[in-house]
Amino acid sequence: MIEFVDTHTHLFVQEFNDDRISAVRRAVESGVTKLCLPSIDESSHAPIMDMCNKFPGVCYGMIGLHPTEVNDDYNEVLDRMYLKLAKENPFIAVGEIGIDLYWDDTRKKEQIDAFCRQLDWAVEFDMPVAIHSRNAFEPLYDIMENYRSKALTGVFHCFSGTEAEAHKLLSFEGFYLGIGGVVTYKKSKLPDILRTVPLERLLLETDSPYLAPVPYRGKRNESSYIPSIAEYLSNLYGCSIEHVAGVTTGNAYNLFKKMR
Repeated sequence: MIEFVDTHTHLFVQEFNDDRISAVRRAVESGVTKLCLPSIDESSHAPIMDMCNKFPGVCYGMIGLHPTEVNDDYNEVLDRMYLKLAKENPFIAVGEIGIDLYWDDTRKKEQIDAFCRQLDWAVEFDMPVAIHSRNAFEPLYDIMENYRSKALTGVFHCFSGTEAEAHKLLSFEGFYLGIGGVVTYKKSKLPDILRTVPLERLLLETDSPYLAPVPYRGKRNESSYIPSIAEYLSNLYGCSIEHVAGVTTGNAYNLFKKMR
């Protein structure tokens, strides 16, 4: 049986309130046997843990504060999250964290501070990170340089940068690029970039309910669509979909060690 991992899916959000259980079942039936659920803010924790309890061995949660959720009280929020990490916890990664200057750059300083604090958690607790970056490559890369020698591992979620940026990010050992539905879009530049990146440095993700792949573009995305992304990559790399599944699933297990 082909086994896939969706390394980034928000199946716990309200868009799935009417068919969440069915969405998980559809994913498993399509071969997507592991679902990684990144946190957005504190309110994410309860629904994420509910899914992990309902679907043990399938759903795995992360903890972190998304950059667009860095508000006036972010330090207090991070203090409470840290306390959850400081004791035995079920989380497989710190995420999703990062810098997002697309909508608003007025909290750039606070976003950077929150990002660094959470990177420090990952180092302290030996956990991988799921990193979100939008309109923020330079400040994010500069921060990552400060952690190059600290054995940090993780994934650059929903990569959409240039070829040069891809290779700069992959200069960090133990990091992967998260590839989702965008790669299947007609005007996407990702296929040309990925021809210069080995499959061994990629993870599959949906970022559902967003960014559904072709032929589902425009619809709500869900984890059962991972095989469509894998099929596209198999054509791009000139290999079987079984090979894409084997390599990317192995990458996911290598990164998220608690998921093994």
